[in-house]
Amino acid sequence: MGYRTSIQIVADVLTATQESGMEGIKTTSLLTKANLSHTRLSKFLENLTGAGLINRIEFDGRNTFVITTKGKQYLESYARFSSIAESFGLEM
Repeated sequence: MGYRTSIQIVADVLTATQESGMEGIKTTSLLTKANLSHTRLSKFLENLTGAGLINRIEFDGRNTFVITTKGKQYLESYARFSSIAESFGLEM
């Protein structure tokens, strides 16, 4: 497996966030599940919160992230597109 595209990384971050449910996911767990450095994850989180795909909840100086309805729709669309691409023999 080669390098991931930004779209694949976004999907990985959103998937990890969605799997944590309404409790949300802490930054450290997200770093591990998305397999990203803190610097790269921070940039993606900034973009995803700005786009309204995830919400950042700050409590006691710690951040927790929860996927939004828009984020769930993005993941569904990504899964459909990925499936169509694969049916044509394309790699995402």
